[in-house]
Amino acid sequence: MIAESRLRRVGVVLAGGVGQRVGLNTPKQLLKIAGKTILEHTLDVFDGHPEIDEVIVLMTPGFVPDAEELVRRNGYTKVSRVLEGGASRTETTWRALSALGERECDVLLHDAVRPLIEPRVISECVAALGRYEAVEVAIPSSDTIVVAAPGPRGEIIRDIPDRSRLRRGQTPQCFRLSVIRAAYERALADPEFPSLPTTDDCGVVLRYLPDVPIYIVPGSERNMKVTHPVDVYLADKLFQLAENTAPALTDEQYRAGLEGRTLVVFGGSYGIGADIVTLARGYGASVHSFSRSENGVRVEDAAAVEDALARVYAATGRIDHVVNTAGVLHMGRLGEAGQHTIEETIGVNYLGPVNIARASVKYLMETHGHLLLYTSSSYTRGRADYSLYSSTKAAVVNLTQALADEWACQGVRVNCVNPERTATPMRLRAFGDEPAGTLLSPAAVARTSLDVLLSRLTGQVVDVRLSR
Repeated sequence: MIAESRLRRVGVVLAGGVGQRVGLNTPKQLLKIAGKTILEHTLDVFDGHPEIDEVIVLMTPGFVPDAEELVRRNGYTKVSRVLEGGASRTETTWRALSALGERECDVLLHDAVRPLIEPRVISECVAALGRYEAVEVAIPSSDTIVVAAPGPRGEIIRDIPDRSRLRRGQTPQCFRLSVIRAAYERALADPEFPSLPTTDDCGVVLRYLPDVPIYIVPGSERNMKVTHPVDVYLADKLFQLAENTAPALTDEQYRAGLEGRTLVVFGGSYGIGADIVTLARGYGASVHSFSRSENGVRVEDAAAVEDALARVYAATGRIDHVVNTAGVLHMGRLGEAGQHTIEETIGVNYLGPVNIARASVKYLMETHGHLLLYTSSSYTRGRADYSLYSSTKAAVVNLTQALADEWACQGVRVNCVNPERTATPMRLRAFGDEPAGTLLSPAAVARTSLDVLLSRLTGQVVDVRLSR
């Protein structure tokens, strides 16, 4: 419930673009990167932000049903309306402001195609609106800006402004509703407004309400706008390398999410897998563990994996979560590795997740369940002396994102946990004893794994870091 002492905070996601500069005939906000559409990534942040009360989406004409389906599929609780946008950014913004009614509120206008917006930026915007009626998000310009002018054979430089005073504007742009509405009313009444150079919402306030100061909140280089084809590639890589987190849950939330559910853990005999088994059972889940040492189930054996899952389903009638922590790490140069080492590494670390995914999807579709895989920090860059290990872990990340995309319509979530160096028996065998306090505990990784399983995340690489 919103406290009477503060205004309602509404995130307005402006998704009215078409995507012509990206080379698409459909809205670029419906383009998929990192397992989800750009619009979903953006809505994830706003719908999940504790300081946002309501979210409104302004969608490209003709694609409102597509956006409504994404809202339904993801179960966004704060998205109250999906409205049709206008023919221009100005018209789209005005439609949003008109839809908000007469009751005063704080409005955060955000480009849907800035999917990497950080919750920190939203929080600082909300705080700034407690002191100002208009807020811009901006970052310093790292490039020299030149003012061009026509020359005898092309453009020439007319001026080079002082870079220390220049900022690159981002979104959200945030306002008291009465202020931004008054600015637009004056703009729309000005016959010269349509012919003015394209301006943003802060530009409208600056021109038509010049006495209203516009406060600047520091933005982020990551808060990029997906506009050109190269931006799609960059955004995808930034999502892949992002330090994503899942909300930490309470004991009551763990029990509410796990009690009566069926959890299958491959590689559950020791290390992270064993701790997941113990934790989940403690919260009331029906947990079934399989591993080579525990009951002879090898993940590289597709028939064994299928049989294990079939037995669990026959006994419980449902499978809600499938977790694979099985893995092997062989050190050494590739040219010196034996054929058995190569086959085992690829078989356990990559073929295993493939087998588990293929065998489990039919059960997870019934429960709208979750497949959880594991990678390693080495997936971001191949490293000498464990090229096979790092490359198979990179493949698991790619598999995670692809399956999240493939299975989204069936309501199956797929994520990948990326622990920092962890004190597991596998690591001990490879590296020997390491200084105390430099490694994560398997129990900490296991708890984060439960956080991910009970979250709405999909297609994400979730980092677990050692607190220092």
